[in-house]
Amino acid sequence: MSDVYLRFVNTAFGKTAAQSLGLPSPVPLKRWKRGDQPFIEGNVLVGAVGDSKAVSHLGLALEASPAKVFHASSISVDTLKDSAKVGNRAEPLSLDDDIEQRFSALVFDATGMKSTEDLRAVYDFFHPTIKKLAAHGRVLVIGQDPASCRAPAKAAAHQALEGFVRSVAKEVGKKGATANLLLQAPGGEKALDSSVRFFLSARSAYVSGQVAKVGKTAEVPPVDAARPLSGKVALVTGASRGIGASIAETLARDGATVIGLDIAPTMHELQKVTDSIGGKALACDITDENAPTEIADFIKQHFDGVDLVIHNAGITRDKTLGNMPEHFWDMTIAVNLTAEEHIDEELMKQDLLKENGRIVCISSISGIAGNFGQTNYSAAKSGVIGYVEAMAKQVKKGVTINAVAPGFIETQMTAAMPLTIREAGRRMNSLSQGGLPVDVAEAIAWYCHPESNGVNGNVVRVCGQSLIGK
Repeated sequence: MSDVYLRFVNTAFGKTAAQSLGLPSPVPLKRWKRGDQPFIEGNVLVGAVGDSKAVSHLGLALEASPAKVFHASSISVDTLKDSAKVGNRAEPLSLDDDIEQRFSALVFDATGMKSTEDLRAVYDFFHPTIKKLAAHGRVLVIGQDPASCRAPAKAAAHQALEGFVRSVAKEVGKKGATANLLLQAPGGEKALDSSVRFFLSARSAYVSGQVAKVGKTAEVPPVDAARPLSGKVALVTGASRGIGASIAETLARDGATVIGLDIAPTMHELQKVTDSIGGKALACDITDENAPTEIADFIKQHFDGVDLVIHNAGITRDKTLGNMPEHFWDMTIAVNLTAEEHIDEELMKQDLLKENGRIVCISSISGIAGNFGQTNYSAAKSGVIGYVEAMAKQVKKGVTINAVAPGFIETQMTAAMPLTIREAGRRMNSLSQGGLPVDVAEAIAWYCHPESNGVNGNVVRVCGQSLIGK
């Protein structure tokens, strides 16, 4: 369903009316358009503090783009001198002078912070530049995982980055811009590339105010930037429409062969999706006792295993707890949570999940913040988070498991909501609009990227920084 208000406030009359009434004026987001599109264009300003670990790797990543790179310099601010480590290609830009440039991205490497006094460098970098962030711009901060910091003052400094980034995201959202934080483990700077590309690109248009952790991993061979999933086989549950169909299409765009799974009544829709992307369709009720074996047998029949497992299938059965029949509870838990566990268990038992495989689960902001009349759904989606965090410590052979937690996404389900609830869902985020199924799919494609092998155990919200929840 189209967002009539979004279209209206982006007309001359609508913009004037919204301003006079003090109403939000969301900017239509720029999303990924084509495979050979550069991940970042325009001007990019890079800053770094102290003995920063990531800045040189940022330079290598930015070299693969046509962006014009600058590094922050200042006569009066000595702590920013390491910004020059971004590489010889970058030009110095004095923060002491009036800045004329507009920036597509402001990137700050804070990994060198050792104490809370070093937070002053964050202010010194962003204070003169944040107003120069262009529409649809990106703010990306890289810090250390506070859990890896032994000194309390150092841990405090890096934890402070989370509050800083979440606040910046709310300030820049009105121009369709985003702000996010990457926390790297010691030695994890070499694993940053795919995450830097995602958060600086149009693929992350509806991801803002988020924190993602990147661990230290083995290097992977170079991949085709346009089709990084070539040769991979993906299983996508609930793939007949909406978010599931978009996931299947996005993974296929990136080169994967997709097995689309859904219940038998949706087979006509599912077949259309899989036929359009050269995939295969499997009719299966994932709550059936024999479903995991049936899925495993289908994979063995057509392939030698599966590389990507996307647990997208989900249902809602809403009632307040006192009025909820038991089958509403049982079905919601079974589809949204228990079936995922059983499928993963069977695939790993039969050694069908390949080395360096990816498991991606779908949580929800309802699982983070709770929601009226959704005790069953919120419990299941919160359980997904616990499952992902526990499994991340157990998976082997380079396998990773992560989750996305969508907010208000424009689907058939949200189109059926009452008008007032639907409008509240759209506006109650920093970008003041609903997301699209492709926004969820792009985040999943980032998790599935071969170079995202350091991204494990994360739960990233795709919600435009919803004002509900953490």
